[in-house]
Amino acid sequence: MNNRLRRACLVVVLAVWTAACGGGEGGGDQADVPPTLAELTTGDNPGDPAPGTPAGLVPLMVGGVEIQVEVADDANERAVGLMYRESLPENQGMLFVYPGERPLGFWMKNTLIPLDIAYADAQGRIIDIQHMEPLTEDTYDSAGPAQYALEMNLGWFAANGVTIGDRIEF
Repeated sequence: MNNRLRRACLVVVLAVWTAACGGGEGGGDQADVPPTLAELTTGDNPGDPAPGTPAGLVPLMVGGVEIQVEVADDANERAVGLMYRESLPENQGMLFVYPGERPLGFWMKNTLIPLDIAYADAQGRIIDIQHMEPLTEDTYDSAGPAQYALEMNLGWFAANGVTIGDRIEF
């Protein structure tokens, strides 16, 4: 697994662990301790992609539908996103990961394909879904603070019955 994917898996595992453990409040036994970076980046572990997953793609569930995503978890990856691509395979997308919740805004400059974007909070709960037109500089702002943004082909969320309140499961 490459370093970018390892880093993304660590961010996702820590976010899910934090949500499951009540944000780190209270006690707990050793079973509640999240894996260390070393544990996530060595050999076979729960952070590795499922067998048969193309390199660079991470499996997720969105509203009960399995998808594969590229993870953009640093400033450079988030800045480029899906720009200059001519297509996006069915049930594949890009997950943008931020260090914490904040108002997010995306534009489609240099993005050739029409996309849907779902903004999700720190628990992975979708708070907003918008349609984005290609090659525009209009800003598509999140309806509230979000930690994740998931871009999929235009109409994907509606076609798969995914709505606000559904979850992105890591």
